[in-house]
Amino acid sequence: MSITSVMIAGCGDVGSRLGIRLAALGWTVHGLRRSVEQLPAVIRPVAGDLQRDDCPAAWPGGALDYLVYCAAANAHDEAGYRAAYVEGLRRVFGWLAARGQRPRRVLFVSSSGVYGQQGGEWVDEASPAEAQGFSGRIMLEAEQLALSSGFAASVVRLTGIYGPGRQWLLSQVRQGYRVVAEPPLYGNRIHVDDAAGLLAFLLQADQRGTALQDCYIGVDDEPAPLHEVVAWLRARLGVSHWAEQSSVRRAGSKRCSNARARALGWAPQYPSYREGYASILAEP
Repeated sequence: MSITSVMIAGCGDVGSRLGIRLAALGWTVHGLRRSVEQLPAVIRPVAGDLQRDDCPAAWPGGALDYLVYCAAANAHDEAGYRAAYVEGLRRVFGWLAARGQRPRRVLFVSSSGVYGQQGGEWVDEASPAEAQGFSGRIMLEAEQLALSSGFAASVVRLTGIYGPGRQWLLSQVRQGYRVVAEPPLYGNRIHVDDAAGLLAFLLQADQRGTALQDCYIGVDDEPAPLHEVVAWLRARLGVSHWAEQSSVRRAGSKRCSNARARALGWAPQYPSYREGYASILAEP
């Protein structure tokens, strides 16, 4: 049996964790990023810039079985999002075409920000994706580029990623972060290891011949009101003070469902914020 190969374009934190998992399965993993010295040793470095037209010199010459497009925007404005998600993906498709490479499936890592629901509704892959902000609209455009590429493709809409090195909420809670309780502001999250695990699960399922759908939401089992998460973290951290500012009102409130991924056999290692944050707080 030939060795399965994958290109992870935009191989940052999630991509590197995915690459480690796939390499442990015996896959040949190529990782494209600007600063390849940060890649784990098991990932073959491909130094390149998704915002430059020239194909990276280290781009592999042989067949590629899978492409995972896992980029992140350098600038959080409309131009930055378009450059990272639409133009970058278009460049990678051009590099594949120039080398006659036809992956058996493309995974495009998207965001639950494509949904515009704000009333605490349950959202799944069939729900209308009608984000009003530029970030959600551009991500939808990039999704369509992937799905109309001529390759078999699936988009994976990840929710709020947290984990080691992603501790904004913990920092805010330590400072006495206030959040309204009514109406509840539902948040959706996925531990970074579960985000990588879901991508690996989908690739392995496709390799086995399982029919994949064109969209999956990556989220844990328990979307929760933000005030509940903050209260739990305050208790764990021993925080008793509150910030002087009035309660923070965050835009957007919805509850994302992972039923489709679970029906395929995936299950998160960290089913809720409690297990996920407990593992972070237990780290030395």
